[in-house]
This record gives sequence, structure tokens and C-alpha cells, in this order.
Amino acid sequence: MASVDYLIIGHVCRDRTPFGPMFGGTAAYAGRTALAHGWRVGVLTSTGPDWDPRQALDGAMVMNLPAEQTTEFENCYTPQGRRQRLHGVAERLLPAAVPLEWRHPRVVHLAPVAGEVDPSLLFLFENALRGVTPQGWMRAWDREGHVYPRPWMEAEQILPYADAVVFSEEDIQGDWALARRWARQTSILVVTQAARGATLFQDGIPYSIPAYPVEEVDPTGAGDVFAAAFFIRLWETRDPLTAAHYAARVAALSVTRPGLEGTPRPEEIEAIRREHG
Repeated sequence: MASVDYLIIGHVCRDRTPFGPMFGGTAAYAGRTALAHGWRVGVLTSTGPDWDPRQALDGAMVMNLPAEQTTEFENCYTPQGRRQRLHGVAERLLPAAVPLEWRHPRVVHLAPVAGEVDPSLLFLFENALRGVTPQGWMRAWDREGHVYPRPWMEAEQILPYADAVVFSEEDIQGDWALARRWARQTSILVVTQAARGATLFQDGIPYSIPAYPVEEVDPTGAGDVFAAAFFIRLWETRDPLTAAHYAARVAALSVTRPGLEGTPRPEEIEAIRREHG
């Protein structure tokens, strides 16, 4: 098995939509974004026998742990925000499952969607840029699968060791006091704000990142695209502000097409790179 540049750990999901089942999850959107940058991508995930994540990640190396069921979400977008229902969860992802050849990436991206990523994985990659999108550690669900927010219990154990953290304003239910507190515990933290752009905290100091105006078709996965583009550009430049403006541009592109079609294409990444110097 070959080495990888960008390692993503998290479930590739099945999303229930009015148009039938579709691939979803941070691993799918971020993986395709990293592939468009020309990086060698590895994905550690788990699905049931009826769902092959390789179909969504052509060109990536995929370690897929067998499970009885696939992690499956149903999303409903309302004026009050997104409502979700969870219909199944695949296997938990642990350090022992990471191939030895994958333990020295440029970037490791911990991308839980349903609490499936063991937080101890962060400490397996001391020489990588350690990016975290903690959304899946910030939600729980009832017996009927209705998803609701939960406190991120592991935050204080993870934040000091993460190099960059990205989550949405929705994930924290608009609690900016919480965002500011967490920002003081890690060096780089970004709160995405949909069509209003994002707020970057560097060493606790906030910077506003404007959104690029586009005609929105489907916002699904935009935050995941932002995160991958941000982690990659941060690794390349070591400049959080440069990385955040670049990621906002890539994420804006992603909402102009539905579903995974919104993930950037290599020629689009090249154009945006030229645009951003």
C-alpha cells in the first residue's frame, strides 16, 4: 500500500434524498476536494456491504472496514436550519486500523459524522498538520434517529493538540461565547457561517472572512469542501488568513452544483490558484 498526502478518517455516508440515495459525509466531500488538488488521498472509513465508498472517491486509496450497516443520514433544510435523522451507524474507527504506510501524511483530517472517530487518533500523527472537523462529536440522536446537538465532551483534550479546527455556526447553535472559549485553547479555529462567510480565530484573535457571492443550488458539503481546501492551503502557506480566503472561494464554487457534483474539479482548482496567486 502506498503512502498518502491527505488522510481522512471518518464515515462515507449514504444520504437519503428525494432523488434517491447519494454519497455523503465529510470524508466524501473533503476527499474529492483533496483529489482535485492533485494530492494522494487515503480514506479510512466503514460501510455496510451494500455501499461502496470507492464509487465516490475515484483516485483515492480507501481502507473500508466492513460493517453490518452504513451510516445513513436524512437531511431536511428549513428556514430554521437543517434537521437530520440518522438511520444507521457503521463501525468505530480506531488507531489500529490505520495502515503503517499511511501514518506520515502531510495532513490528517479527523472527520467524524456520527461519533465514529476515536479521539486518540489525533496523537498517531505528530508530524502531520492535524485538522479536525468535530461536527460528529457535537451531535447525538434519539431512538427514532432524530439528531440533536450535544456538548463536545472531548474538546479540552483535543483542542490544544489540533493544528486547525473547522466547524459551522450551526454546530455550536450560534453560541459565540463557546467559539471564543475554544479559540483560546487552540492556535487556529474557523467558524463557517454559510452565505455570510466565516470567522477565523488565530491565537484567539478573530478575523472576518467574506463569502464569495454565488447563486446557491445546494449547500450540502460546503463546509467540508472549505475544511479540506483550508487544511491544504494552510499546509502549503502556513498562513491562516491566506488559507481561509482561498477556502472560502473554493467553498463558494461548491454550492453552485448539487451534491458531490459541487466538489471542485482540478481545472477549477488551478484557476482559483491563479486567481489567488
